[in-house]
Amino acid sequence: MRRDFQEPARCRPDLVIGRDEVFGQAREQLARGGSVLLHGPAGIGKSTVLRALAADNAGTARTVLRCSATESESHLPFLALADLLGLVLDDVAGKLPAAQRTALESALTGRGESTLQRDGLALRLAVLSALRALAAEGPVLVVADDVQWLDSASAELLGFAARRLGDTPVRMLCAVRTEGQEYDRHLRVSPPDTLALRVNPLSRAQVSDLLGHRGYTGLPRSTVRDIHRTSGGNPLFALELGRALDENPTPPRPGEPLPVPTSLRTLVLNRLEMLSDEARRTLLVASAGARPTLALLRAAGRENAEAETAQAAALGLLATEPEGPAVRFAHPLISAALYAEAPAHERRAAHAALSKAASDPIERARHLALATTGTDPDTADSLAEAAALARDRGAPSVAAALGLLAARHTPAEGNPDARRLQAAEDAITAGELDLARDVARDVLTRATVPADRVRAWIMVIDTAGHAMSEVDSVFPQALADAGDDPQLLALIHYQLTWRAVLVDGDFDRAREEAAHSAALAARAGDRYNELMALAFQAQIETLMGHPDAPATIKRALKEPQDPRVSCHHNGAGYSRFRWLIMSDQLAEARATVTALLREVQRTGAVESEVHFLRGVAETELRSGHCGRALDLARESLMMARDTGIGEVASAVLTSLGEASGGDVERALELAREAVGHAEEDGDQMYVSRALTALGYAQLVAGDAEGAVRSLRRVRELEHGLGITDPARGRWQGDLAEALVRTGELGEAQAVIDGTREQALRLGRESVLAVLDRAEGLLRAARGEHEAALAQLTSVQDRLAKLGYGLEEARTAFALAQLRTRRPGPTSYDEAARLFRRCRALPWLRQVDAAGAAPAAEPAPQAAPAPAADALEGLAAMERQVAALVMEGATNREIAARLFISVKTVEATLTRVYRKLGIRSRVDIVRLAAGRRTK
Repeated sequence: MRRDFQEPARCRPDLVIGRDEVFGQAREQLARGGSVLLHGPAGIGKSTVLRALAADNAGTARTVLRCSATESESHLPFLALADLLGLVLDDVAGKLPAAQRTALESALTGRGESTLQRDGLALRLAVLSALRALAAEGPVLVVADDVQWLDSASAELLGFAARRLGDTPVRMLCAVRTEGQEYDRHLRVSPPDTLALRVNPLSRAQVSDLLGHRGYTGLPRSTVRDIHRTSGGNPLFALELGRALDENPTPPRPGEPLPVPTSLRTLVLNRLEMLSDEARRTLLVASAGARPTLALLRAAGRENAEAETAQAAALGLLATEPEGPAVRFAHPLISAALYAEAPAHERRAAHAALSKAASDPIERARHLALATTGTDPDTADSLAEAAALARDRGAPSVAAALGLLAARHTPAEGNPDARRLQAAEDAITAGELDLARDVARDVLTRATVPADRVRAWIMVIDTAGHAMSEVDSVFPQALADAGDDPQLLALIHYQLTWRAVLVDGDFDRAREEAAHSAALAARAGDRYNELMALAFQAQIETLMGHPDAPATIKRALKEPQDPRVSCHHNGAGYSRFRWLIMSDQLAEARATVTALLREVQRTGAVESEVHFLRGVAETELRSGHCGRALDLARESLMMARDTGIGEVASAVLTSLGEASGGDVERALELAREAVGHAEEDGDQMYVSRALTALGYAQLVAGDAEGAVRSLRRVRELEHGLGITDPARGRWQGDLAEALVRTGELGEAQAVIDGTREQALRLGRESVLAVLDRAEGLLRAARGEHEAALAQLTSVQDRLAKLGYGLEEARTAFALAQLRTRRPGPTSYDEAARLFRRCRALPWLRQVDAAGAAPAAEPAPQAAPAPAADALEGLAAMERQVAALVMEGATNREIAARLFISVKTVEATLTRVYRKLGIRSRVDIVRLAAGRRTK
């Protein structure tokens, strides 16, 4: 399913894709009354940004003057000036001195013989006077596109006026084509304070957005990647390449450049005609190579490579590399167009030469394949070996391309489908899900071997991601193909485990499926899939708070191990990380997931890298390193958007990071998008996670009612899913705090009490501390200020010892806010220091606002509880213990709430009995009941 979590698009029209920064800077400059010059190469999108800015600012100008020059008309004097002032000439002519009016009319209408040489001063002053006359009626905006083609007379007159406008309300918005940074000479047509802004290439994700907006939505992500690389991020080039692919029924072979349409070939290759035939052949060999050097070109038979590349560099076809032997094209499109322009036999000859000249075995095999037509077993075997080598080097995308080439050259009797399936698995590892799915479905159209068919079905399921409800029809077909083969059945039941989690939300069923898959794999002697199923079972049991979770993790970590499992995002290593972070072992959790991340970055496993990036980010967020966490979360979201892997999960984590250390509005946007996408997928688990992030962002934003609504839904979902471990989502404390803010104290206490029971059972110390913070706020709301202060002070100390920096800072903030309700000075310095250490910017802004606000009046005390007068003769601790007994609390619960031992509770109750003249807890309850009836 193709969908993106959009980058923030504030202050710009929707059609200006990927130009937020330049658009925002230009808009601010124009709003200040300044002028803007946009510059960049042809096709980069200057005119699009110019038009959007002109439309955005048209309402603030009384008069908008426009011109758009062209190369073919640049020799005609005063043409641009006529475009600018021709329609307003009648309005200003009467306000000009006679000599200026005559000169200007002659220049604009072509009647008479006005020239800069003859009427230079009069014309210069006339343009200046005309602009001032228009500005006297209201602000003027001058919009000039393609300034490089302005006729010299118009450029001179505009520049003269621009330099003398001063505070006159005339703004200039111009665009000019430049190949490098040489825009300075074009500033002469603009006022001195003009801001020059370079329009840069688009990112891969932005190119994907652009192609989708123009209707090229069926392109695989791997193709979008190739379009971005070939276009160099140039929007015009990317759209033309997309159009060519859309119109071409035959996609390029693996390893071949994209087809380049004639429009672009003409644009970038017009200088080729000035090259000699030999120099052109040398450039063709360079375009066929992956990393061409002069040495490689000479080894490929191009004896005069140095002189021929120097000639190409002089024509601007090659970039000069003073510090190295690399041969680099000035733009990737030049290489692609040169290759596309060459006849097929010349391309094959270039690849044949490179297959002998290249030193790298992977490159030799690739060139051999592209130089060979038809099937050839030796070529196919060489390509398969090269694919294995690329896989070992951590280049799964290269391995997939080589594997598909190997399959293309494999004769039918050599089982090419097995090589296609291996290539599809490499594509999944590289994050190229579209390619893997297409290959798998292609194999299913003709495969008859059960193992190949089941393998292909599994890939179809895998590439569906969290949208597993869309492939429900696959499971019966896969089970039928598997027959009674335990190894094949183990693969399918592992996927059924995922379905039970994501679609049905049934953790009990999922646990059974995982255990069944592990047993089947063990019976088949398939240690890899046995370990994967055990690791998944351990994760499910951890989420359920199941007592067997530690034992299952040990089974998953038991030798013999498979190295492919240890670093897999669903393997035992990641299961152990989840257990560590839920058990408050943050330092060990960080070390574990960081090591996993390093390893998958080495092997090129993109999906695992996205997962482990989120793991590191989550650990940093828990530790209170909000800035670092946000950077990592944003990186994971960028990778997820780029590959289509784990977009919802990465958006959820980025939302949490933004709400803690970035932009709360962005956090709300991401969380709401994540909720919508998870609901579309029918993924109840991630609906719950996304709502958790939304509730937290709403709490940070001050929307307690919204937080209560979101987090109540989380409570319902997790109850239905069977998730009982409060360390999984850690939303309960936020829900209780939000309920306190909305005055629903009874429900807040119920949330705290119910969650505390599970947290005590599982030993979740940080969860208990956060619950106690919520209870401290609850006590403060009930008027129990001293008890609340004592409880919050204890909580802050406990969270600091556990290493939860952000939660520690939140507690310090709650303490400071509580102290404002008491007479005397209050300082937010401690909370500000802790939030600053965490780089928790949204929270720090709240501290600043609270510190700047006038001191609040002391809150009125809550009405005395029933029978409170009976406790008047007791000490403060004795009153608190007796009041909790009246509420029905046990000695253990009283000890937990007041942070004292059970023995201290018992001793305190003995004193209470003696002072009140009673014998037991029952008498305290009766005393309370008796007082209520009076």
